[in-house]
Amino acid sequence: MAEDVSERKPAKIVLREMAAKAYQDAWDAKRRGEKIGWCASNFPQEIPTTLGLKVVYPENQAAAIAAKGAGLEMCEYAEGEMHLSNDLCAYARINLAYAQKGKCPNGEQEMPMPDFVLCANNICSCMQSWYSNIAKMLDIPLIMLDFPYNDEDLVDEKRTAYMRGQFDHAIRQLEEITGKKWDDNRFKQVMEYSQRTARAWLKAASFANFKPSPLNGFELFNHMAVAVTARGTKEAAEAFEQLAAEYEQNVRENKSTYKVPEQHRILFEGIACWPYLRATSGPLKEAGVNVTSTVYAAAFGVIYRNTEELMQVYYNVPNCLSLEHATKLREDAIVAGKADGALCHINRSCKLWSGIALEMGRRIESDMNIPVVTFDGDQADPRNFSEEQYKTRVEGLVEIMQNKKSESERGE
Repeated sequence: MAEDVSERKPAKIVLREMAAKAYQDAWDAKRRGEKIGWCASNFPQEIPTTLGLKVVYPENQAAAIAAKGAGLEMCEYAEGEMHLSNDLCAYARINLAYAQKGKCPNGEQEMPMPDFVLCANNICSCMQSWYSNIAKMLDIPLIMLDFPYNDEDLVDEKRTAYMRGQFDHAIRQLEEITGKKWDDNRFKQVMEYSQRTARAWLKAASFANFKPSPLNGFELFNHMAVAVTARGTKEAAEAFEQLAAEYEQNVRENKSTYKVPEQHRILFEGIACWPYLRATSGPLKEAGVNVTSTVYAAAFGVIYRNTEELMQVYYNVPNCLSLEHATKLREDAIVAGKADGALCHINRSCKLWSGIALEMGRRIESDMNIPVVTFDGDQADPRNFSEEQYKTRVEGLVEIMQNKKSESERGE
């Protein structure tokens, strides 16, 4: 019998508290005299977790700063006082401004200054320059993992061996920097928790495939912070298992956190516009359009069975794939989510992701026979988004989806 979760604190509250606790844990460790780090989102979290290191994530912080309305001030500081181009990723501008200022305009989501930085270039080439600059500005060590571009669907033995060598070297560097010692038994436990968390997170996200969906798809953008920061912990595993159980209960009771009748289902492609979450979700909700497919949230549900596969899965992040592989991921998500349209964020900050988005859109439109509409925006800089343009694009998408639906009902 499925578990009744109605008596617990809701999973969304548990996850929100866990995300806040990550900052507090880092502050506490810093006050105890421990060395703490800043970490890229797709650096293997198994390494710092096994070593018992407290790390925080500049991308998460930048998204939170932007969502709370302070992204513009930080971007303008980076451009004015630090002479950085506004073509640079807004996450990078916000974080580099924070590294120099040491504080946030709204006083929220502040994190301690790092003693080292952990970086992986499987996200983008900008990440490498961004973290190198942090290391130089603060005169601290940079631990870097290099993922050579992989144009194949699978990761071959040479690439796996190359990553294993870097994995081991990063551990030795961190042992020397922090005085912490690696424990293989602890590593096995962290991998077990990481897999338990990943499976629970993917299961929770997969409930969007039900029709109607028991969840509002935009929720996943908020919940994914813990999937980034705490995958290797028992607490994260339990929280996502609870989230999945809540969605399952919604299915049984024919309820949903999406509070309007679901008229259409879409793929939302790209990173969320954090300064405009309400502005981007609102017009969709008004038209009864639910997000049931996305590769962004699921990207942090990394599944592996052993250490060798662990080295390989960190190649399979959205910006580290061939055009063909990336397109197939979206098309599989569209089928699973029963989507009848796609809305694609052409993100000024994330040029690597958006650079192939138009071609992916053309292929998806042709292969899946669904409309694909784009809108201009930014993950953190509010100057690069127009609410009116967005509303117009959503209206166009809804009109096409409705016409196709009517044609299908008439048997045309």
